[in-house]
Amino acid sequence: MSHDVNEIKKKVIETLKNIYDPEIPINIYDLGLLYSIDVKDNKVDVTLGVTSPFCPIAYIIIEQVKNALKNLFPEKEIEVHLDLEKLWSPKMMTEDGRKLFKLLYGYDPATET
Repeated sequence: MSHDVNEIKKKVIETLKNIYDPEIPINIYDLGLLYSIDVKDNKVDVTLGVTSPFCPIAYIIIEQVKNALKNLFPEKEIEVHLDLEKLWSPKMMTEDGRKLFKLLYGYDPATET
């Protein structure tokens, strides 16, 4: 069972690497916006954050994620939650995300004060 859970989590991450933040051209996984993946029985539950709690199009990202995961796992129940309580920080970015940000903008946002 746990092998299946790990496979599902890997596929969720691969899928989220194809969905981009509308303001920063980096995928939401490498930005560190994936807070959790919970797989139980026939349900995949994903919690996401946003780079800014004032993001006017956060719900578009939620719909993109929900649609992508429903296409990937048509037999599963998909839940996508938005966590506006946990404040995002550049330190939450993956190493790949930080490298791409530095390439695009000329600095590593996780080391800036």
